[in-house]
Amino acid sequence: MTGLTPALMALEARALSDLALVEKPLRQWVPPRTLPSGELVRDVVIIGAGLSGLAIGFGLKQQGVGNVLVLDAAAQGQEGPWITTARMRTLRSPKTLTGPDLGLPSLTYRAWHEAVHGPQSWTSLEMIARQDWMAYLIWFRRVIGLDIRNDTRLLAIEEGPNGLITLRLDHNGAAETLTSRKVVLATGMEGSGGLHIPDAIIGALPRERWTHSGEAFDATTLAGKDVGVIGAAASGFDWAVTALEAGARSVTVLARSQALPQTEVLDWSNFPGFLNHFSDLDDLQRYRFARRLLSFKTPPTIAMYELAMGFPNCRLVLGTRTGAAQLEGDAITLTADSGERYRFNHLLLGTGYSIDLARRPELAGLVDEIALWKDRFTAPPGEEDPALLAYPFLGPAFEFTEKVPGAAPILGNIHVFNHGAVPSLGPVCNGITGLKSGVPKIVAGISRGLFLADAQAHYHALDRYDKVHFAPASAVAS
Repeated sequence: MTGLTPALMALEARALSDLALVEKPLRQWVPPRTLPSGELVRDVVIIGAGLSGLAIGFGLKQQGVGNVLVLDAAAQGQEGPWITTARMRTLRSPKTLTGPDLGLPSLTYRAWHEAVHGPQSWTSLEMIARQDWMAYLIWFRRVIGLDIRNDTRLLAIEEGPNGLITLRLDHNGAAETLTSRKVVLATGMEGSGGLHIPDAIIGALPRERWTHSGEAFDATTLAGKDVGVIGAAASGFDWAVTALEAGARSVTVLARSQALPQTEVLDWSNFPGFLNHFSDLDDLQRYRFARRLLSFKTPPTIAMYELAMGFPNCRLVLGTRTGAAQLEGDAITLTADSGERYRFNHLLLGTGYSIDLARRPELAGLVDEIALWKDRFTAPPGEEDPALLAYPFLGPAFEFTEKVPGAAPILGNIHVFNHGAVPSLGPVCNGITGLKSGVPKIVAGISRGLFLADAQAHYHALDRYDKVHFAPASAVAS
């Protein structure tokens, strides 16, 4: 699907021509820096080569910031969740949403889809298959030509010499060190915390008896088993279908709410005023907007719901809060607040993600210096939300801010483009919907920081500038 067919080669040529027509990329303008050892200092290192990381790298390149390296822990072609942990049939976003193309029509998903499947296929398409989306991202990565290194995991971010950042890396089991001026954490839903596991399960059950939706998993192991699914939002029904199609003997979907979620809030938020200017709101307004946004649960697609409920061995139980979990013999027993007891062989968790910077090993040496919302904002009585107040309090360029001003200036050069940025910058960094607003904002912020830091060098370059543009022969002295 991603091979260089004549249609894709023609589309690639068209994309490069379109970029030239709009004077992109611009000439590189950031003065290079080297360490005393001669090692090149990267201007920007982006952690994550998925949807967001590619779009940010592309945006920086188009603005003349070319000394950029993108790192990803996954193997090439496995970046992001699309073909690893995602279990839905299709994306939930409308097919017309644009993403990392940054406004260039020939780099849109639609252009790729029509080149691969034909224009008529686009007309009849309802939703984008996640495998097609991954194939498109692989092609997009090829065309934009970024410097990307896979199989490389970030271990630690440390303060380096002269205000630089030192990155400790693991590349295929070998330790490496890089130096950069700025770092972008384009690390998805887990990037500012980790998987949310209910307290009743942690420590109560052997680790091999439960799996979170954010983990890769061999579903064939569920064949012939009684499976419990915790959570009835989108990921819960994705789990249910996965288990049922793998041959589970029974699947029971348990939800605390009395009704399934029905509203996709990203549909409401997808307008320029909100996405572009959320960060211009005052703290109280941002807090209230974020609190309401985060209260929405993502509903399953109609297709996944009907698939699951079409199996006679699938049961949906609403309004059930599960309490104690324990292992009795070889069976997991869950006791609900109603007193009803459920017995399963395996649990599948669709319980989302939690924000807790202390869970990020790469931030271990900095976490105590990072300002959180609770450090900068006091919620009005009755509106206290400890989970929301645990989010990092970011600056306008998605940068960490200091808990104590002046204590850790390195934080101003670490930019957070993951779910942790939502209360500070809005829903512009955690999916396709807000990408067209979030990427230009972070690109502009990073470019601004690089220019201001080098302003004196740029002035000296201007002061010495003497390139001749006008020298007609008639003006030459005889």
